[in-house]
Amino acid sequence: METITRLFDHHTNALAAVSALEAAGYSASDISIVSNNADNWHAGHQHQNDAVLSDDDNEAAEGAGKGAVTGGALGAGAGILAGLGMLAIPGLGPVVAAGWLASAAVGAAVGAAAGGATGGLLGALKDAGHSDEDAHIYAEAVRRGGTLVSVKVPEHKRDQAESILASHQSFDASTRGVTYREEGWERFDEKSAPYTLDQINAERARYR
Repeated sequence: METITRLFDHHTNALAAVSALEAAGYSASDISIVSNNADNWHAGHQHQNDAVLSDDDNEAAEGAGKGAVTGGALGAGAGILAGLGMLAIPGLGPVVAAGWLASAAVGAAVGAAAGGATGGLLGALKDAGHSDEDAHIYAEAVRRGGTLVSVKVPEHKRDQAESILASHQSFDASTRGVTYREEGWERFDEKSAPYTLDQINAERARYR
């Protein structure tokens, strides 16, 4: 199995892509979504499911200030989107997330607090097999208002999964990384302040 990750400027496109992946037969347990929620698009739509993370993990992450479940759940009920829940991830601010990558992001945060090298979303992306460069771009894109979708696929289904994601206006790390670097950006910093809603709206307007 390998991991394919793509980013979307608007959560609506990402949600449609996730639904299309499931309709094509990809298991909800192999799909993950992490979406910026600065505009509070998920308000009123949380699902009251049992969180995948244990209470001990949640408390450890919260105590370290590195991110913890704040509502909803990370698991999937009737499909991955039924498990969308609220998270706080370092450098990103409020996000809505579900699936294995969200769980890994909180787990990485706990590990970093205990002396690990990298925590949060950045650490989870690296653990999933992404290069350091791509992981930084993906994390920065979520910080700037984007939505990340990751799916674990066998090699023979890679082309199909990439086609499904592309058909919903996704972009990869190299495409957006060029734009970021043109303005002097170098790498994602989880200690930076999360983007405000005004900054996110301005960022999205650049790519219309």
